[in-house]
Amino acid sequence: MLPEVLEAMLPWLRDGHANPSGSYASSRLARQAIDDARSQVADWIGAEADEILFTGGGTESVNTALHSMDRLVGTGATVVSAIEHSAVLRCAEDLLRPVKYAPVRPNGRLDLEKFAALLPGAAMISVMAANNETGVLQPVREVANMARERGIAVHSDAIQAAGKTDLQVRQLGVDFLSLSAHKFHGPKGVGALYVRRGIRFFPLLKGGTQENGRRAGTENVAGIVGMGAAAMAMKRIASDHTGLHLMRDTFESKLLAELSGVAVNGDPIHRLPNTSHLAFEGCEAVDLIQLLDQAGIECSAGSACMAGKIRPSHVQLAMGLDDARGRSSLRFSFSILNQAAEAWQAAELVKQAVTRLRQAQVHGVNPGTAQAACGLSFS
Repeated sequence: MLPEVLEAMLPWLRDGHANPSGSYASSRLARQAIDDARSQVADWIGAEADEILFTGGGTESVNTALHSMDRLVGTGATVVSAIEHSAVLRCAEDLLRPVKYAPVRPNGRLDLEKFAALLPGAAMISVMAANNETGVLQPVREVANMARERGIAVHSDAIQAAGKTDLQVRQLGVDFLSLSAHKFHGPKGVGALYVRRGIRFFPLLKGGTQENGRRAGTENVAGIVGMGAAAMAMKRIASDHTGLHLMRDTFESKLLAELSGVAVNGDPIHRLPNTSHLAFEGCEAVDLIQLLDQAGIECSAGSACMAGKIRPSHVQLAMGLDDARGRSSLRFSFSILNQAAEAWQAAELVKQAVTRLRQAQVHGVNPGTAQAACGLSFS
């Protein structure tokens, strides 16, 4: 979290015990704090305050949107991109309607021509703003325009994109948009859902009348206040992501120049400024993760472990990456809290890890013991 986010939350963590639905003075203060945060999030994404619904996180926002759309629209299929987050995919598959999967090109961008071919007979659409593995940006505005012409409801999972690219809901033209505070330096366990004014809405969680009857349950006041503070911070940063671009490009250029067999997965232009998804030929991602963790670098692989075997993720498969490339790929991401020198230092440590892992494999060293052979450390 950003320091100012924590500072905004602390009074509500220490003393903000009042239920915002109460009628006493401290309750009214809690209610006002929630209303202020709602206005802050709305202002950041170009919405109205009454279009913002607070949730328990991104997954709840996604599920709320899709279940509301499911009740809103008539018969027909759900169209989702083949690279959606599992929160979208599993929820869509759980609805009692067919699901059509829109393919992406090898660069990870939605194939709009093939997407359009799936729209006849469709009733609802969900397409993410940016992929959570590759960082590749998706053409949400074009998707929404196609949907509007056909009267199809549209949701966009903007959880990964928030805070790293400009999200203005009026320009995007979507009916629903999901956010999660921890993706833009807010706290975990709180999210928001944009619900376009005028569209019918059906709550997922039923019970009390919180959130204007749209989401039952006592509100997480401290978390919501933190989300509002994070939104204000992101608005101050606005669209200037020069520092993120510089760190990512420094990191990638050093690795590409000094290591063979390194490739960028996904569109090199249409992607988030902070995300680098790289394949390291001849290396297993799981081994690299262990080595880099020892060196103080935390990164992730999109691959999943099934019955003890590592296999490429559904995102990598949708992009057409072969098994070897998928298993050798890692995602690195930077934030505004990183320093420029850390990008160079991280690239140097990744280079050392890749080089020594490759050497260990050439000499027949078990990858499980390569960790000891590498001896990586910060300098």
